[in-house]
Amino acid sequence: MIGIGHYLALSGVLFAIGILGVLRRKSLLMLFFATEILLNAANVGFVAISKFYADINGQIFALFIIAIAASEVAVGLGLLVLWYKRTGTIDLDSLNIMKG
Repeated sequence: MIGIGHYLALSGVLFAIGILGVLRRKSLLMLFFATEILLNAANVGFVAISKFYADINGQIFALFIIAIAASEVAVGLGLLVLWYKRTGTIDLDSLNIMKG
């Protein structure tokens, strides 16, 4: 039987993978993927706890996180395309040469 501990362990592993991806950021696209993994880890945790306590608030909060993640991806990918057209690379080290 799969219990809440299994879901929370999965959430913790996903969160650790996301943190590792954010810390090892090499390209902007991988940074977006790592952020999505972090947000999905939070969603798994919220939904698991919501199901365990028979309360819908965690699932509602997860829906808001999904909406925020979708808008983050839309804005981020738009900026990514613009940066790639301007510099020809999506390497985060090239962001250090930005002029204001």
